[in-house]
Amino acid sequence: MDAGVHLPQIDFAETPLDGTHLARVVDAARDLGFVAISANDHLTFPRPWADGLVLLSAAAARSGDLELMTSVGLPVLRGPRAYATAMTSLERLAPGRVVAGVGPGSSPADYALAGVPWSERWARFEASLSDLRAAFGEDPTRRLPLWVGSWGTPAGLDRVARTADGWVASAFHTTPADFGASRRRLAAACRSRGRAEPPHALVTMWTWITENPRVAERVLTDFVAPGLGRDPATLRGRVCIGSAESCAELLAEYAAHGCRRVHFWPVADEPNQLRRLAHDVLPRVPASSADGRF
Repeated sequence: MDAGVHLPQIDFAETPLDGTHLARVVDAARDLGFVAISANDHLTFPRPWADGLVLLSAAAARSGDLELMTSVGLPVLRGPRAYATAMTSLERLAPGRVVAGVGPGSSPADYALAGVPWSERWARFEASLSDLRAAFGEDPTRRLPLWVGSWGTPAGLDRVARTADGWVASAFHTTPADFGASRRRLAAACRSRGRAEPPHALVTMWTWITENPRVAERVLTDFVAPGLGRDPATLRGRVCIGSAESCAELLAEYAAHGCRRVHFWPVADEPNQLRRLAHDVLPRVPASSADGRF
């Protein structure tokens, strides 16, 4: 199991979303042995928000061997050609290390701001995938990888099997068992098309490691849940908010269901949280079930 890091995009704790802070997070991810950095995409957000493509571009020069990924980008709203131009430009800054993870988006507010009808999102997204494949190239050994997001619906997984080089799953929209069932459905859909199961990344794994259960509950109920517009009950037990032991147990469950990459999104104090992940959590994931890097 590989570990990636979401870059800081949401101001949960009055942390400046500036270049100095970004550099500290990228340096920590690089030096602690994480394998990727990623950024999400919105046009608007209830809290202060930093643009993901800008952050990835700013991080490229100091990212070492880290992979750079959108998790996910919104070609429907940015325009598939504009998004493709941005990603191929990023590829020039970080050759061989860029993954274009895309999805239709899940925010009606983004669509309203872009002037795109919410009801047309799926049809437009399907069309954008064709445009992106043409822009990124058809040769699988040379093209920029195109990964597609799905929360695990049959239609979404079929889309991944038909069109994508990889699958982007969302941690706070699933459970380990549901992820495993979705992965098996995806593998079956790929086999029916004569192709192997593609790689995947479980992204948006919200993270706050603390041995104080009251602090963990406050982070979940006062920061993360309202920031995402979610009921805390729908997030509890699905994300790495809690003790190092409880986080390791959750990751071990995912590993047992075949998960091979998780992208962690610390709520704040990112360098220290990444150190806790690297030193206190990931080593506790059993090697027999983690099947790899942890």
